This record gives sequence, structure tokens and C-alpha cells, in this order.
Amino acid sequence: MTFKLATYQSADGPRAAIIVGERLIDVAKATRVKADETVQGILNDWTKARPRLDAIAARQGVRGQPLAKAKLLAPIPLPGAVYCAGSNYGDHAAEMARVKGEPPPPDPHDLGLEPWHFIKSSRSVVGPNQPVKLPAASKKVDWEAELAVVIGRKASNVAEKDALKYVAGYLVSNDLSARDLGRRAAAPPGSLFATDWTSHKSFDGACPMGPWITLARDVKDPHNLGIELDINGVMKQNSSTKHMIFNIREQIAFLSSRITLYPGDVIMTGTPDGVGNGRGEFLKPGDVVRVRVEGLGELVNKMA
Repeated sequence: MTFKLATYQSADGPRAAIIVGERLIDVAKATRVKADETVQGILNDWTKARPRLDAIAARQGVRGQPLAKAKLLAPIPLPGAVYCAGSNYGDHAAEMARVKGEPPPPDPHDLGLEPWHFIKSSRSVVGPNQPVKLPAASKKVDWEAELAVVIGRKASNVAEKDALKYVAGYLVSNDLSARDLGRRAAAPPGSLFATDWTSHKSFDGACPMGPWITLARDVKDPHNLGIELDINGVMKQNSSTKHMIFNIREQIAFLSSRITLYPGDVIMTGTPDGVGNGRGEFLKPGDVVRVRVEGLGELVNKMA
């Protein structure tokens, strides 16, 4: 029986759960395994944990509590690392070039380039239906709908052909970005120290994720999923993961050639066009942002 992996707020604090249909089951209470109290604990031994979860899904699918009454948190409240693919959709790269008055960039593959990523603070992760307080220092907070990958096995120097074997599952994410904080205003033109990625990408609440982890085995093709985002019901992004420049295999292979990936690490794989910066539109208090990735659920956050 298929299930999704989640973290919910219990009377005892955040705990790992599986979602079977419209029911939520506390994993550790069902398995009596201490490590199963958290999603991170489950992912740390994913190969052995998954059969346990399959068993309770099959045995207790009609038990547990109604999902509708549960408060879901970020599936991995504090990931070990969050890696974000930069400019990884051709239409988004062209969109950002237009903002700068530049021509569309060529495909990085044609230039012999490899994927590139920046790191988003794991402390900036928030869950579904959690408000995001817009930073007082920014007037241009932008949205970026993304498919996120959850690593399930320690990965070092992984070959592209084997890369998806290291994926535990997928979830919906939103790479919120303070566009006006990405450059240090006092830095001289051309300075190597002009960029401020921390303020740009890692303010409190800058990384909504959720609502749950859909297992990799239940996603037929992660490179052919619809991805969309609306604000207050108005569609802003509507695309497909098939438009990624560097696919998930390439990203995992490249990252793992530089740094070991661990269970629970997250890779945000880039966003398509339709971001606010290309429109001259930015988030304001009261805006409700909804991100959907086909088959993976909907992530909703209200700006405060």
C-alpha cells in the first residue's frame, strides 16, 4: 500500500507520520522503534525503515487520525543541508536576462558548464500553512516554485546513471528570494564581494517545504511533472519539470563529486519562468502563495 512520509505536530511535539489515504499514522507508536519518531531518523536508515513503514501502511491503513485534523509541519524540519540549483530552467534564465537588458543565455551544456548550486540555510525552512514574515529589510521578496529532492542514502562520487537510486522521495518547495538584498549596495561595480547570497536567500521563512514526502518509487518520472504557483488565486508560474537544464541525475552526480550528500539532505532543482522579478511584482503581507507539483500535493503559505 502506498503512503507518504510527513511530520506532524503531536501533543508531545513534532513526530514522524505516514499518510495512508486520508489517515495519518504515528510511525514510532506503530513500530515501537525509537528512531522512527522523526523523519530524519527514518531516513538515516531508509533501506531498513521502508519495509517497516510498508508493513504498518498495509496493516493500519484504516487506523490513525484523520489527516484533515492534523497539523502538518515541514517534512524535514531541520535538513542537514539545502542545495539550490541556480538558473536551471531555460525560460527562467531568459526571463532574468531580460530584467538585466541582456540576451537569452546559451544552454550551459553547450559551453561545457556543469550545474551550480547555492546553499539555503536549513534554519529558514518552514512548513505548510505556516505564515512567512516578510523581512523588514526587503521590499522585493519574490517567489520560485520548485521540485525538491530528498536524499535517502549517503552519496559520494555517484555516477549519473545511478543517481536516482539515492533519492528517497520528492516534495514541493518555494525558494523565496529577497531580490533587493542580493547585492551589497556599497560594493564597487565588478567587485568580487558584491553578492550577498545569505540575505538574498536565507532570511527567516525563506524556504517553505511540504506538505509531505512522496516516495521516489511512486513518482514515475520526476522530469515530467507539472509545476505551478498562484498568488491569491492568480496563476504566476505554470510549467513542467521537463524544462530543467540540468536534470536530477546530473545535479546529484555533480554535487556528490564535490561534497558527500547525506540522508535528509534536500536539493531544490530550480524554478521555471513567471517569477515576480520578471514582472516587476513582489510579495506583500496578506498574499497567499500556493505551489503545486503534479502528484506531490500543494504547499500553501501566507505572507505576514
